[in-house]
Parts: sequence; C-alpha cells; structure tokens
Amino acid sequence: MNDVPATTSDSGAWVESDEHSLTVGPDGPVLLQDAYLIEQMAQFNRERIPERQPHAKGSGAFGHFEVTDDVSAYTRAALFQPGTRTEVLARFSTVAGERGSPDTWRDPRGFALKFYTSQGNYDMVGNNTPVFFLRDPMKFQHFIRSQKRRADNNLRDHDMQWDFWTLSPESAHQVTWLMGDRGIPRTWRHMNGYTSHTYMWINGAGERYWVKYHFKTDQGIECFTQHEADQMAAVDTDFHTRDLFEHIRDGQFPSWTLHVQLMPFGDAAAYRFNPFDLTKVWPHGDYPLVRVGRLTLDRNPTDNHAEIEQAAFQPNNFVPGIGPSPDRMLLARLFSYADAHRHRIGANYQQLPVNAPVVPVHTYSKDGAMAYRKTSDPVYAPNSKGGPAADPELFGAAPSWHTDGDIVRTAYAGHAEDDDWGQAGTLVREVMDTDARDRLVDNVVGHLLDGVSEPVLQRAFAYWARIDAETGRRIEEGVRAKAGNGI
Repeated sequence: MNDVPATTSDSGAWVESDEHSLTVGPDGPVLLQDAYLIEQMAQFNRERIPERQPHAKGSGAFGHFEVTDDVSAYTRAALFQPGTRTEVLARFSTVAGERGSPDTWRDPRGFALKFYTSQGNYDMVGNNTPVFFLRDPMKFQHFIRSQKRRADNNLRDHDMQWDFWTLSPESAHQVTWLMGDRGIPRTWRHMNGYTSHTYMWINGAGERYWVKYHFKTDQGIECFTQHEADQMAAVDTDFHTRDLFEHIRDGQFPSWTLHVQLMPFGDAAAYRFNPFDLTKVWPHGDYPLVRVGRLTLDRNPTDNHAEIEQAAFQPNNFVPGIGPSPDRMLLARLFSYADAHRHRIGANYQQLPVNAPVVPVHTYSKDGAMAYRKTSDPVYAPNSKGGPAADPELFGAAPSWHTDGDIVRTAYAGHAEDDDWGQAGTLVREVMDTDARDRLVDNVVGHLLDGVSEPVLQRAFAYWARIDAETGRRIEEGVRAKAGNGI
C-alpha cells in the first residue's frame, strides 16, 4: 500500500486524478460538472488577499520571551512578571515596498510582535528606529502615498518623497536616521526593534508609569552601505527573508534583550519636550534603560500565508497592567490597524489560529463571514442567563490620564524643547562620528540626484542646513558638483 496520502477535495472526499479533467472522450471538451476542477480553479483565483498598505513585504518567525529581571514594581502585566515565559510571533518588514520588492531598499524596517499571554494577546507594532516621520495621524496616509508610486507612471519618485519631507519639518529626526548607516540593516537579526510610541504601565498598587520599549539585538548592529545594498538587491531580492529562515532552520536562533525606559507619571507635564511626541527620543541620561528579558526566535513558519501573511498585529491588543498614552499617532493606530485587518482578512480574523489567543474567549461578538468559533445564548449583555460579565476587579486599575483645553487642530506646544530640528542635529553632531557623517552626506547626495526637481532641491538644502549647518553645506556642494559633472 502506498504511504503517500490520497488527494482529497477541500471537503475531504477522495479525487480520481491530480492531472486530468473530466472530458467528453479523450479529445473532447471539459465538463462543468467536474467539481474538483472548478474547486481548484476557483480557489486559485482567490489565493491572494489584499497586501498590507504599508509593511507589505516581510516575513517572520515564532519564539518565546522570557523575563530575566524583576520589573513587577512597574507593571502587573502577567507576561512581565519574574521568570514568566511567553510564546511570541515576530514579523519583520519594509515600510514602503510592495510584496516582491527588494528586502534591501533604504527604508525603515517593521518590528511587530504578538505575545500569546495568559491574559490574552498583547501586540507591539514598531520599527528598527526609535522615532517616526510624523507626530499627527492626519498626515500618515499622505506620508505613505509619498513613499509609494506615482499615479501617472507607477514609479517610485524621490522628488515626491523629498517634497513631502521638506514640507514636513517634523520628519527631520527620522529622515536623518534613514539616511544614516542604520537606514539599511544587514539582516533583521542585526537590527534593534523599538515600539517608538510611549505606553503606560500600571503596577499592582495602581501606580502609573510611562514606558518605551527597546529590543537590543544580541547579534550586534550590522548595516549595509548603499553600494552593498544595491548589489544585494540585484542578487537576491529576498535576502533578509532567506537569512532569517535559514539561520533558524540551522539552529542559529537570533535573540534580542528587552530594555525599557520608565518615566514617573508626574514627570510628563513638566518635561523639557512633549514625551508623547513620536518624533522624539527620551535621552538615556534622563531615563536610563532597565533590562526586562530576552526574546528568542526558534521556529520557522510552516505555511507563510497562514502564519505570517494572515498574522494581524494591532496595538489596541492590551492586557491588564498596560495601556496607551496621549501619543496621537498611537491613539489613531488603536483604530487603524484593527480596521485594516477587518478589510484585508475579514471580520473574524482573530479566530484564525495565528491570531487566536491561547486563553479561553468569552465574547459577545458573533456571526459574520468565516466565523467558526461557536456562540450560544445569551448573545447580549447585560443578561440574567449566565452569560459572561465584565469584572473590574479582575482587570485592575484602568489606564487613564487627565486632560483639558479647547478643541483645536494644532501641533504639540507648551514644552521648552518642542522643536523639529534639535534631536536630528544632536544625532548628526554627537552620535555619528566623522566617517558616519561622510556616509550620511553621500547617501543624501545620491538620493537627491535621483530626479529631485530644483524647487524641492532648494528646500532640501535648507532642510539639512536647519538640522546641521555644516552637513547642509556639504550636501548642497555635493549635489551641485555632481550635477555639474553630469553624474
């Protein structure tokens, strides 16, 4: 007897042939009654789901997070209690590229995590940079479109990118990161991950802290130069995907050590800049890193579509002891991510195995396309029929803060250092060494020479001069010299 399993239809019935359609005689036409042929063709036509709008190109792996240090004084969240081990899914990605685009384009890298905790799923969405281009969600859609493709020729366009950036001075810090050495990680294993957003931690006594997460790679930071990245894009467009899969397959499990920065709740109001501004970092001298534990990835997906492409990360997945902050971008993402998943995957995306929590679910959500989790009466609340009921004591202290003021549309204001240029300039002058500054200038000059129009060039030179006068001067001179030489 053959050990190979017999082919079945999607309903489990055995099929006669993997090769031949049902026809009228050996030379005749195929028949509509060939249900298996119809099933194969119809399923094929529907294999693809819409790709993610940003972060379309990427892959990931499974692993675990283990707490090595005691931070229970700051949060009651179960996954951060001493010695706790939690299963995790990680997904890495580029931001602007579509599925099929090169892994080694100059672009921020997504760093998304799903923790399957004993209190329900907790998701983090972040990047390999500690800041972002924007602080207000009104501009996010426009930013992404500026990094995608033009409407007329369907090509990416540096003029469009710099047009947006130079008209959005809050982008300066992130653009400086992007154009520097860390703009192209050598591999996903050799980059840090940051949630970038500020969150709230609440301890068992109800005390509140503001927190930022830093996942420091244990493999060390390594990056491609622009030339190396261009070469790799020509040789292997899936280099980062391949590297992660093959290292895990071969037992070389990558890991990251989680540190957090903790700010006492009361410090935020009087801090020198708005601590919820996504374009800013908290200096480590003010709020040092506190070690929490280690993330290790040790299992590859067995079906990339089911386990990675359909994975749905959403920052509104909180657990008791963790909540949001007044960060405007974060607050908007609490809606945006879940809404995108409902469109892309379907209303019941959280019932898919990769997205389902490991704890029992007692919810009043019901029905809809692809619902397979059973529901039973009562299907409404409140009820007197024994249905689930919310337990405020079990949840503990809720994340909250006080705010007041007129209803306005305006930028952050009220802190002494709420500017757009200061931290970007510090990054250039104090964090980068001479060689790194030289590479930054070369990267920007090369980017600006690629189709950026004269009016936008003028704004780009002024943009960099505001970040750092000497760097701005060198960039302008480099562009003018190479343009004059026809390079």
